[in-house]
Amino acid sequence: MRLRNLVAWLGLAGILMPFFFYAPGIRFPGLTTLPPVARAALPIWLGLRSPSSLSLLFVSDLMPENLVLYLPPMPHLIHPLSDVQTPNIGGGTRIWQFCVVLKNAKIGSDCNICSHVFVENDVIIGDRVTIKCGVQIWDGLRIADDVFVGPNVTFTNDPFPRSLQHPDKYAITTIQRGASIGASATILPGISIGRGAMVGAGAMVTRDVPPYAIVRGNPARISGYTQEQPTPVPPLPLTAFPTAQMKGVDFVRLTKASDLRGSLLAVELAKHIPFPVKRMFYVMNVPSHHVRGEHAHIQCHQLLVCLQGSVTVTADNGTSREEWVLDRPENGLHILPLTWAAQWRYSDNAVLAVFASHSYDSADYIRDYEEYLKIVHEGSCKV
Repeated sequence: MRLRNLVAWLGLAGILMPFFFYAPGIRFPGLTTLPPVARAALPIWLGLRSPSSLSLLFVSDLMPENLVLYLPPMPHLIHPLSDVQTPNIGGGTRIWQFCVVLKNAKIGSDCNICSHVFVENDVIIGDRVTIKCGVQIWDGLRIADDVFVGPNVTFTNDPFPRSLQHPDKYAITTIQRGASIGASATILPGISIGRGAMVGAGAMVTRDVPPYAIVRGNPARISGYTQEQPTPVPPLPLTAFPTAQMKGVDFVRLTKASDLRGSLLAVELAKHIPFPVKRMFYVMNVPSHHVRGEHAHIQCHQLLVCLQGSVTVTADNGTSREEWVLDRPENGLHILPLTWAAQWRYSDNAVLAVFASHSYDSADYIRDYEEYLKIVHEGSCKV
């Protein structure tokens, strides 16, 4: 037993065969069929087999039925028929034939760059990004981790292009983490596609895409949100009062009276609204495909009341999201500080009233979702 462990620890300086893929802690239970002496000698055999990269082989006394192999990061792969000039490529990235990558581009780890892709200089590509065939990544493009770019997606970086005329600085286009862009979509310059968003095939994206939104068409319009988030709340019976499952929002019941003469909605500020009201405004005549809100407040509370028609509200507290349809004026939705909210899918006749606890202050707004997540998770804002 001691001899076996001694030989196994000598494998710390062993060398792994290059055809093994990187995956920390791979277990090979089938190797238990080897005699103990053969298992103990395996690290030395691997070291003699390939002198190219270090490996660690460990045989556990507590779990003798398992052989645990810790492997180093796999170096990137560049196809010999590609022209890759940049040294800034992470481990495990694969760049296939007929690709051109200029010298200042930065590409992360475990990416898959398919054939016939062009990557210019002022480009940053994160980790685990997939870029399919026939895509050109121009100066000014920023692609975050876990993004999927479908075949023949067209990016642009100059809103007024002229032959042999170059702007001093190209527009910055940002694709946030986990977003997916379908085949043959076109992305205009300076656009931001939010975290987890989904752009449909062939879409013409002319405006920023909110986090987790699904957009399609020409011009691209929101048709929904990705299934992973938010959680939609089913319609309620007419007599039911809605409730919120997530933190950061709650519902407030207002007083409504209806008879043959019509309906009356009463709002007693001190009784119905859970904060002092300093401002009130109305939102109306919003095209159904437009999205409003898309921000959080640092200190301001808001109460949303749909006086007429219907509005869909999506709220996000940084860890969970929910969606409600406001279509009854007696049900007010209280949005607490540091809760991201967006309103969309307005009906043609919708009128949304908003009660606010603070006067307008642009410094109280958080308009960037990535910044919002950082603030929420790091607790860098005081409410």
